[in-house]
Amino acid sequence: MPDARISPDDIAQAHDRIAVHVLRTPVITTRELLPYPVEVKLEHLQLTGSFKARGAFNSLLSLKIPAAGVAATSGGNHGAALAAAAARLGKPARIFVPSMASPAKIALIKAQGAEVEEVPGNFFDASEKAEAWCAKTGALMIHAFDAPATLAGQGTVAKEWEEQGLEADTLLIAVGGGGLIGGALAWLQGRRKVVSVEPELAPTLHRALQSGPETVVEVGGIAASALGAPRIGRLGYDLVLRHGVTSVLVSEAAIAEAQAFLWTSLRQWVEPGGACALAALISGAYQPAPGEKVAVLVCGANPTQGPV
Repeated sequence: MPDARISPDDIAQAHDRIAVHVLRTPVITTRELLPYPVEVKLEHLQLTGSFKARGAFNSLLSLKIPAAGVAATSGGNHGAALAAAAARLGKPARIFVPSMASPAKIALIKAQGAEVEEVPGNFFDASEKAEAWCAKTGALMIHAFDAPATLAGQGTVAKEWEEQGLEADTLLIAVGGGGLIGGALAWLQGRRKVVSVEPELAPTLHRALQSGPETVVEVGGIAASALGAPRIGRLGYDLVLRHGVTSVLVSEAAIAEAQAFLWTSLRQWVEPGGACALAALISGAYQPAPGEKVAVLVCGANPTQGPV
């Protein structure tokens, strides 16, 4: 199966490879949000505001990068992370952004120094343009969520968390294209329960588990800029099948409430996608069993507006 290419050893090597380039993000245990303690990893404090920096650096440091550099399709966080990694490592980068992406995230990518091409249409339109560019120039495509080096990099979040003393029985992880949850599953190897959390308006993995990995989902809602992959990555999907997850969906209102809770209780302002996993606990979409220890990964800090 495809995920055989992503082993705990791959993730351990990625961890060592990227250690000097990424941040070791803090972990807290809070009793402010719910009637029971919740372990929270503040990965939104990572470089460029998301876990994506891990996969970007691992890709650039483990793959042979041509003189033409790298390219990617991204609505925001992956593009910003890849642009930042390329700039630090002295590699050219060109990011193809669908016109539906938020202006704030397009500005974030540009601020990292990459060339940015805005493509009319959706993620698939931008991907076609990016692939054509790579074919023409010889640039290397760095996939946001469906490549072994990307998943191995994202898996370092789970490795790092366990090194920091993770006690939880169950981890709640927001899902877009499946790179983050896939990397976590590849590292954990079934040692802990993993719950995938998706917006009701962007249920990509949830639908794929019902209808197969080629299912294309129309996505929208307040978290779509981070969790709006229209089709699940095959590597992440296969890891989910192999190791198993509980899949839950959360409403727009629950995501907004979780985002507000993180600000009012912990003074952490995150994007809606970053609050999605917590929304499952706040709304009751996932209800822990008595005595079950739970943990939440807060994964993104690039909202389109500030707190109100």
